Order: sequence, then C-alpha cells, then structure tokens
Amino acid sequence: MVSARLFVLLCFFFVFSVIFSVSESKALQPHAAESFNVSLIQKLRSSCAYTVIISTSCSSSRYTRDQISVAFGDAYGNQIYAPRLDDPSTKTFEQCSSDTFEINGPCTYQICYVYLYRSGPDGWIPESVKINTHGSKAVTFPYNTLVPESIWYGFNYCNSASDSSVLSIGLVLLGFVVAGSTLLL
Repeated sequence: MVSARLFVLLCFFFVFSVIFSVSESKALQPHAAESFNVSLIQKLRSSCAYTVIISTSCSSSRYTRDQISVAFGDAYGNQIYAPRLDDPSTKTFEQCSSDTFEINGPCTYQICYVYLYRSGPDGWIPESVKINTHGSKAVTFPYNTLVPESIWYGFNYCNSASDSSVLSIGLVLLGFVVAGSTLLL
C-alpha cells in the first residue's frame, strides 16, 4: 500500500518535471521564429509610445555595420515593428553599450514576445532587450548570443498552442498514472 502511494507520487513528480522542463527550455532560450511574418503586423494609427533599450554584449564586435530590426507584441495580436534601428553615423550597437529607441505603435497589453532581425557581415551579439511602455510592466529579454543572419530570432513568452499541447499531453499522462495507481490500490 505504501509502495503504491510512493509509486504514484514519483510518477506525479516525473510527469510535471517533464512538462516544466519542456516549457521552460522553450521560453528561456532565444530561438528562430517559426511562423513570424512582419508583413502581417497591424498598420494602425500610432497611439502608444514604447521605450526599447537594446544592450550590446561585450562579446560582440567593437562596432557593427549590420542592419538591425525589432518586432514585439502581446498575446492578443497587437504588434510593433521597427525596421533599421542601426545607424553607423551615431555609433549604435557598439560593444558594451546600450541604445535607447522611442518607438510608436498600436497599444498593447503586456509585451510577451520580441524578435530581432540582423542582416550584415559583422555578427552582432545583443546582450538584452528591455521594453517599457506606460501602463505595463517593463520586460527584459536576455539574449547574450549571436542573432543568426536573415531570420527573426528571439523569445515568445506568450501562451501558445504548442505550450498548451505539452500541458495536455502531461495531463493525459498524469491521468494514466493516477488510473494505474488506483488499480494497484
């Protein structure tokens, strides 16, 4: 009886540790956007201001000629896109520095994703991207890795279908464990 309860408890922790590790590993590491398309970004009247602070890693080249763009948004489809933030004449994105951009766009709820796009020969490495807006909590996305060339690369902390499917699979597995343990008892 005690061993059956111990078995159920161990299975319970195993299932939830698998669910947690899969969802955490997806959220904590930057990744290539699977189906991100800036042509779908809303073309609404600019009504909210965002302060975007992009810090360049000390591991990056001393300066960059790369073209850098950013896109970010919330879980409800509100998106902001800023092409060509780079400007070599103003020394943006130099090694060990932070650059602040004021970007206008449609109002959002809590920002939960950001993607950077890099095109050029230098291999720029961002350290982090911090986004502030009036009425929402500031959010920081920790990159500290090379942004691959010519793809949207970043984080998506929004609830997505893939995250809910991982949770559903975990709950089904948990159901089998509980059902199997009931038979043992």
